[in-house]
Amino acid sequence: VQLQASGGGLVQAGGSLRLSCAASAHTFSRYYMGWFRQAPGEEREIVAAISWNGGSTNYADSVKGRFTISRDNAKNTVYLQMNSLKPEDTAVYYCALGIRSTTRMDYWGKGTQVTVSS
Repeated sequence: VQLQASGGGLVQAGGSLRLSCAASAHTFSRYYMGWFRQAPGEEREIVAAISWNGGSTNYADSVKGRFTISRDNAKNTVYLQMNSLKPEDTAVYYCALGIRSTTRMDYWGKGTQVTVSS
């Protein structure tokens, strides 16, 4: 399984970005997906996760109400819409795939940098 994240960049505080993650798995619709981030000097943390059919989503408290995770199983793609961005959202964002749940991810993509300027 290969995961390719894209959509990162530099944005001013208050702005928006939409991250995309394309998966090579032909049974993508069976798997759980998540977005994680890691800031310099910090541990990686989960940002959002979504169940195989999109019926269940979870968010870190720090992004609730600002970020939205979604998926398009026909396109083998998961998205992260990020609004009202803050400088503390600056990090490398990674997408990941979990075969059985969102609590354990089995495959990881290379990250995409998100930088929010104040």
